[in-house]
Amino acid sequence: MGKLLVSAMNHAPELTGCGKYTGELVAAMARRGHQVEVVTAPPHYPGWTVKPPYRNRYSREARDGARLFRCPVLVREAMGGVWRLIAPLSFAATSAPVTVWRALRLRPDTVLSIEPTLFAAPFVLLAAKLAGARTVLHVQDLEVDAAFAVGHLGGAGGLKKLAGAFERFCLRRFDTIITISQRMAERIAEKSVAPERIALVRNWVDLGHIQPMETAFAYRDELGLPRDAFVALYSGNIGPKQGLDVVVEAARRLSHRADIVFAIAGEGPSRKELQSRAEGLANVCFLPFQPYQRLPEFLSTCDLHLLPQQASTADLVLPSKLGGMLASGRPILVTAEPGTELADFLEDAATIILPGDAELMAQAIERHAAGAVADTRARCAALAATLSESSAMDLVEDILFPPRT
Repeated sequence: MGKLLVSAMNHAPELTGCGKYTGELVAAMARRGHQVEVVTAPPHYPGWTVKPPYRNRYSREARDGARLFRCPVLVREAMGGVWRLIAPLSFAATSAPVTVWRALRLRPDTVLSIEPTLFAAPFVLLAAKLAGARTVLHVQDLEVDAAFAVGHLGGAGGLKKLAGAFERFCLRRFDTIITISQRMAERIAEKSVAPERIALVRNWVDLGHIQPMETAFAYRDELGLPRDAFVALYSGNIGPKQGLDVVVEAARRLSHRADIVFAIAGEGPSRKELQSRAEGLANVCFLPFQPYQRLPEFLSTCDLHLLPQQASTADLVLPSKLGGMLASGRPILVTAEPGTELADFLEDAATIILPGDAELMAQAIERHAAGAVADTRARCAALAATLSESSAMDLVEDILFPPRT
């Protein structure tokens, strides 16, 4: 069996985004008999706060068959502007000596770096070189492109050129790059990376855990959602990339419909602002993240899943929450431009409307509430089957531990 060292700013027990998938990848490799160590931060996403029992300091723990070395990270609830740089830079700085130390002690076959954050990549590459290990970069988010697309770091200019040069420098030095969408793979190839060094592994879903269920009315009661209403649910990170303003504005247009309720579940830097926008709307309910063990039940509390995305980011990421939506068997309403990978992937499996148009969203929700849409359950099940966790882990294992020749 092989030895794997992972550098990842996000890890379990985070319930969404990169941390969820990195945690599942690490657990899967450990179950398959590999020796795995992880250099990571305390759980802090998407709320950007470190909560008890964790403390923002160096620590060790064992989790899911792997050894974790947690390193402090500078975070605060309002993670805008320059703080979008400070947090990953701080992790890169605090984790660098630990990454080198563990590489020299473990002598891994492969060192895996997770983007975000790419700031840690130079130290990962150094550690791998010192240990004589292969290097793999798992790109969950093209963070440089995304940061400028949503305005975290301003527009074009010297900073953008510098960031692009740093990104290309790092990407070209990894032996293999795993990415989660075809468009992302194409973007990476445009950054001077040879296509044969790029592998596509879409984010997966545990089909044994999330399956279609009858509407979970008892769970609705627990959450305060009316049994007799049509519930449109968004569950995930509440941040700039999600474009959730359109959901609130659609709710405003449907405020006269007492039979339609919007549930927004999750945390993130935009939650307070979004709650302020929704003030006075009796048809909007904000919920916390629900326990992973109850995720199948929670996804079945709704009649319709909402998957909004900003137009500028629709081809940069394939949302991680998509797999669970498909596996739940519930209808999906997504905002995406025609021709984007998200729109192409969900063709005939979801209602697709243009991003940012609250009127279109309100009309589409009313059509779903009236039952005036095609049944997409078979198509959703077929797509969910292509995202099975076991198949994805087979691909990842072959990349991390290629057969010796």
